[in-house]
Amino acid sequence: MSSSSQASQRIVSLLDENSFVEIGALVKARNTDFNLKQSETPSDGVVTGYGLVDGKLVYVYAQDASVLGGSVGEMHAKKIAGLYDLALKMGAPVIGLIDSAGLRLQEATDALNAFGEIYRKQIDASGVVPQITAVLGSCGGGLALFPEVTDFTFMEEKKAKLFVNSPNSIPGNSKEKCDTSSAKWQSEEVGSVDVTGDEETIFAQIRELVSLLPSNNEDNDSIDECADDLNRACENLDGSVEDPALIFSQIADNGVFFETKREYAKDMVTGFIKLGGATVGVFANRSVVYDEKGEAAQKFDGSLTAHACGKAADLVNFCDAFDIPVLSFTNVAGFGATKCDERHVAKNAGKLVAALANATVPKVNVITGKAFGSAYVIMNSKAVGADMTFCWEDAEIGTMDASLAAKIIADGKDAATVADTAAAYEKLQNNAESAAARGYVDTIINAADTRKYVIGAFDMLYSKRDERPAKKHTTV
Repeated sequence: MSSSSQASQRIVSLLDENSFVEIGALVKARNTDFNLKQSETPSDGVVTGYGLVDGKLVYVYAQDASVLGGSVGEMHAKKIAGLYDLALKMGAPVIGLIDSAGLRLQEATDALNAFGEIYRKQIDASGVVPQITAVLGSCGGGLALFPEVTDFTFMEEKKAKLFVNSPNSIPGNSKEKCDTSSAKWQSEEVGSVDVTGDEETIFAQIRELVSLLPSNNEDNDSIDECADDLNRACENLDGSVEDPALIFSQIADNGVFFETKREYAKDMVTGFIKLGGATVGVFANRSVVYDEKGEAAQKFDGSLTAHACGKAADLVNFCDAFDIPVLSFTNVAGFGATKCDERHVAKNAGKLVAALANATVPKVNVITGKAFGSAYVIMNSKAVGADMTFCWEDAEIGTMDASLAAKIIADGKDAATVADTAAAYEKLQNNAESAAARGYVDTIINAADTRKYVIGAFDMLYSKRDERPAKKHTTV
C-alpha cells in the first residue's frame, strides 16, 4: 500500500463499508515559492469527506504524509475548515486522523494563518459537535494543539509522536532519556491521550465512542432500545468498591464501559456507559486497579489528588456541554498529601467544584465507601449540586475517620476514653443514617440494587430544568 493511499485507506477502515464520500479531491496548493509545484500536492496533503459510523453521519479528514510530509498549508487548512463548516451546519462529529510534518515552511505566513483558521474552527465547534483526534504519525509544534482543543484523543502506541518541542530540543533531555513525544508519556504523564493501541484497535475504539456520544449538543434522539433488564440486580457489587471501573461495567447496559484517559491519574475513573439505553458520563475514586486476572496491579491511598480532580472536571464539562447526565461514585478519605498535590490540588479541586456546580444536567451520586472531609463535598455532593444521592449500607460519611477524630476530641485522655469516643463518633456522625437524617443522603440502598436505583433517578430527572445566574461563563 502506498503512503498516498494510506490516508484514504485509514478513513475506509474507520467508517462503515462503502460509506465514505470524498470532498475536495482536486484541491492543490496555490503557492509556488521554492519550486512548490501544484502537480506535486495532490489533495494538498489531506483527504477530507464524510461517511457513517454505525449509521451515524461523521466528517473525517486524514493527513497524507506522502504529500510534503502531510504539512499544513493554506489550501490544506481551507479543506479542514470547510469540513468543520459542514459539520456545524449538519450537527455531526468531526474526526481528524493526524500524520503530518507540521507547518509547511514553503508557505510561511500563509501556513501560519492556516493553523489559526483551523484553531478557530475547532473552538467554534467545541461544545457544539464532538471532536475526536487520532494521532497516527507525527503531530508536532503548533499541530499539537489540534488534539488538545478537541474532546478525545487516540494515539498509535509505537510510531505516533505528539509534541510541542521534540525531546532532543528540550535542555538536558533526549529521546533516550525521556521520550516526551511517545504515546506512553503523553497518556500516562500528560493526560492528553484517552486511548493508545495499534491502528485497528484505535479505529474500533473510536467507533465505540461515537456510538455512545450524541451527534451534537441538541441531539435528543440518541437513546437506544435497551434489551438489558432495567431492574437487574448486580450481586457482589460491593466487592468491587476499590475499583469502580468494575462497578461501571457491571451496572452498564450489556456491560459496556468506555473509559477515557485510561492511563492518566488512575486514582480517578472516568468514561461513558449506557443506562436504560441513554448515555451517562461517569467518574469515581479508585484505590486499586485490578488486572485481567483479578489481581491488584496498582494501589492508591484513597485520596483526592490534583490530577484526579482535573480529569473528572474535564469529563463533567464535556457532559454538561452535550446534555449528558452525570453519575459519580464517591469513596474518598481526604486530599492527596504530596508536594505535587499541594502545588495543584486546591486549584484543580476548584475546577471540579465549578464544573459540577455549573452543570445543569441531571447529576446523581452514589457513596460506596468513605466520604470524608472537604474531598467528599467536592465529589458531587448535594452541597455542590447533586440532584439525588444514594448511599450503600456500610458507607461512612463525616469529617474524618472516627479514630482520628477521637484522638482530637479526647486529646490527653486514656486509651479507653479515646476508644469510647471513637465508637460514639462513628455512631453519631460517621454513618449513612446520620447523613440521611440530615437530608444529605436521599436513600440508603443495597449495593446490588444500584443499577435499578440510578436508572430510576435519571428517568425521574429526564425533564430537569435548572436556571443558572445570568453570565457569560465562570472564571474558575
